[in-house]
Amino acid sequence: MPNQHEKGSLGSLFLYGDLNKVQQQSVLDQASSPVSLGEALLYWLKLGFISFGGPAGQIAMMHTELVEKRRWISEQRFLHALNYCMVLPGPEATQLAIYIGWLMHGTLGGVMAGVLFVLPSLGVLAGLSWIYLTYDDVPVIAGILYGIKPAVVAIVLAAAWRIGSRTLKNRWLVAIALLAFLAIAVVDLPFPLIVLSAAAAGVIGSRMLPHQFQLGGAHGASHQSYGPALIDDDTPTPEHALFRPARLAAVCAAGLLIGTAVWLLVAWASGGMHSPYSQMSWFFTKAALLTFGGAYAVLPYVYEAAVETFGWLTGPQMIDGLALGETTPGPLIMIVAFVGFVGGWTKEVLGPGHLALAGFIGACVATFFTFLPSFIFILAGGPLVESTRDNIRLTAPLTAISAAVVGVIVSLALFFAQHVFHTERPFAQWDFAAVAITALACVALFRYKAGAMGLLAGCALAGLVVSYLR
Repeated sequence: MPNQHEKGSLGSLFLYGDLNKVQQQSVLDQASSPVSLGEALLYWLKLGFISFGGPAGQIAMMHTELVEKRRWISEQRFLHALNYCMVLPGPEATQLAIYIGWLMHGTLGGVMAGVLFVLPSLGVLAGLSWIYLTYDDVPVIAGILYGIKPAVVAIVLAAAWRIGSRTLKNRWLVAIALLAFLAIAVVDLPFPLIVLSAAAAGVIGSRMLPHQFQLGGAHGASHQSYGPALIDDDTPTPEHALFRPARLAAVCAAGLLIGTAVWLLVAWASGGMHSPYSQMSWFFTKAALLTFGGAYAVLPYVYEAAVETFGWLTGPQMIDGLALGETTPGPLIMIVAFVGFVGGWTKEVLGPGHLALAGFIGACVATFFTFLPSFIFILAGGPLVESTRDNIRLTAPLTAISAAVVGVIVSLALFFAQHVFHTERPFAQWDFAAVAITALACVALFRYKAGAMGLLAGCALAGLVVSYLR
């Protein structure tokens, strides 16, 4: 702002106004410049390698880069897309990337954004899974995992806090979150039922208390303006994003055809419908269709099936897989790649001489069938979502579901804490060293805003020290 002398000078005032106009025009020119497919490709590839911190961190990263800095999409368009992704089953951060890529460059842009968001994580996690299964009894590896697992509990709690602080804007949304927590942690209701109940509460709320359930209650909603955007609040819907019944049918049919063809190929190549790969194909498709709220909500369901029903891995291995997933870029739901890798390895699908190859194929199968529905949901449903941006009766259920997810994430943190803190050593029911590591990690996250990678490195070091002293 100009000082008092400048305010008293008419010439300076005109100069200051001209500078403001130049700056505003610069932002406008930047926002109105079309983004090439190549430029978008480089961004999505970069995001695939640096997107640490779980879904909350990845969504925040996309918001900072695409809404605040690059101005590819406006705040309200970003939030509207995000709330749709929150109501869908599957990983919301990946679906948000697909949605924005599709909105900017059509089907090719959406597929490109989704694949590049997942591919680096698949490669890294497959390599870590091989190291884990080959050297899991090495004291250094065991010590590192011992320190990382308590950090995971703190990271999940921090994710719940971040989402909750931005989502729970009033007592009605807080009540929905609390009821969702009690429903899943105490009553043990299925998560789809919780989501449907939250959506019903949103429908009722949109009629009785519309201002409490309006769009913008989730993931950092704000009224701050970052300047004009390429896809702004009032930008007309692109031609490829207009709703057409024929296109909806075509996308759904193509997705169903691709999924069925790959499933039959997997079954034929692996020895029938009851082979581990065929079971993975069906289970991860079902998980993708029946689970809501992203990675943190789906993990208890995956744990129950992978450990207790199919026996692809053990409970401790599942917790170790989550710890490894927190150290890799990409969506946290990529823990399914770890489950598929360990399942293919332990079941010796290709024989005892090809364990690594069997594990890698298992990781690819689990990843493909987990993410295929996400692409179909966005490419088929995106045009419908774009036509509902100003309809409170349609957006209110999404806001209520976002609140319910907060309660589910808190329950997930308690679920992991029970497994991480409990010990079977004689005369000890709780591992107080692990509890202490989690407490310190919470202080680092909540008080000092530590980054995920630095936190995991510090906790891994603490785990090595504790393991050595024991």
